[in-house]
Amino acid sequence: MTAKTARSIDSTVVSDSGSGIVVDMPVCAFVSFRLGLTDGVSIVTGHWQQAIESFGFDTVTVAGEGPVDRTVAGLELGASHAPSPGDVEEVLADADVIVVENLCSIPLNLPAARVVAAACEGRPTVMHHHDPPWQRAHFAHITELPIDDPAWRHVTINELTRREFADRGIRATRIYNGFPTGVSAGGGMDVRAELSIENDEIVLAHPVRAIPRKDVPRAVAIAEAIGATYWLWGPAEDGYDDELAKVLARARCRVVHGAPAADLVDLYQAASAVVFPSTWEGFGNPPVEAAIHGKPAAVGAYPVADELRTLGFRWFPTADSGPLDAFLRNPDPTLIEHNRAVANRHLSLEAMTNEVRSLFADAGWLP
Repeated sequence: MTAKTARSIDSTVVSDSGSGIVVDMPVCAFVSFRLGLTDGVSIVTGHWQQAIESFGFDTVTVAGEGPVDRTVAGLELGASHAPSPGDVEEVLADADVIVVENLCSIPLNLPAARVVAAACEGRPTVMHHHDPPWQRAHFAHITELPIDDPAWRHVTINELTRREFADRGIRATRIYNGFPTGVSAGGGMDVRAELSIENDEIVLAHPVRAIPRKDVPRAVAIAEAIGATYWLWGPAEDGYDDELAKVLARARCRVVHGAPAADLVDLYQAASAVVFPSTWEGFGNPPVEAAIHGKPAAVGAYPVADELRTLGFRWFPTADSGPLDAFLRNPDPTLIEHNRAVANRHLSLEAMTNEVRSLFADAGWLP
């Protein structure tokens, strides 16, 4: 691969422009299909931005859609054409470090992945992998991703994927997602009132967008079994609209679909518990967020959930609604405090920031 010219990562430059002090800080650009929204990749990107800004960088976001700093047509999911190589190189020209968030991992827009990878050749780049192609049966035949380059660092969000990269001859570092852990009590009753949910109503929150692997039918079945209201936060995606409508129409429990524009803490405080019966996740933020916000969670047996359980989380099964039902009838505060302590110890923003700093230091990218 031909190396491209990139600015050296040096100490912050301070100069006197005549009208005040000008601080020229190194720039870290985050690139993805979409950013600034409520999907998991957008949320994790925001946390990485906070971390990298604490190292002395300015950050900019680049995507095909979403409230970002720089929009490039052709990067978005379902784009009708590839992005212009010149446009991508132009928006990344001032970047000292580039973080590519899943765009060169999951083949949802291969033309965009090729263009972005070419623009990153020979440049300090983190390829942050959330969903490599072999972890989806319908993408397993695609072998051109991930792309590698000696100048890059690969980061996976779980140990399972790190080992799978090693099996494919690519060295990667595992950095778990980090979460804000210093949360307030929140305004859950206000959210309940907005959704016409009674104060004493048992509500099972399903904080996901509705796609097949989230297993909405199983989540509804749990709510039915314990006589609870099923609350699905996100919309249908990936062509799941018609099937979702059928599942919700057949539900033998009250269904609330959609979440108001409120702080995450308020949304979680409005729930009695979280259900997360996914059949596959690269990580699965909601069970960890439930722990931080003091809510019990029923979690499916997907492989990465089993990995997270080894950290110490005590989650209820989704194959049997009985244990969750028994807990809601007779809550045990020690379980809530245990799960919160596990999240604080292993998956805080501070823990994640320290690991990202170590990655940058090892690569020689710190200002």
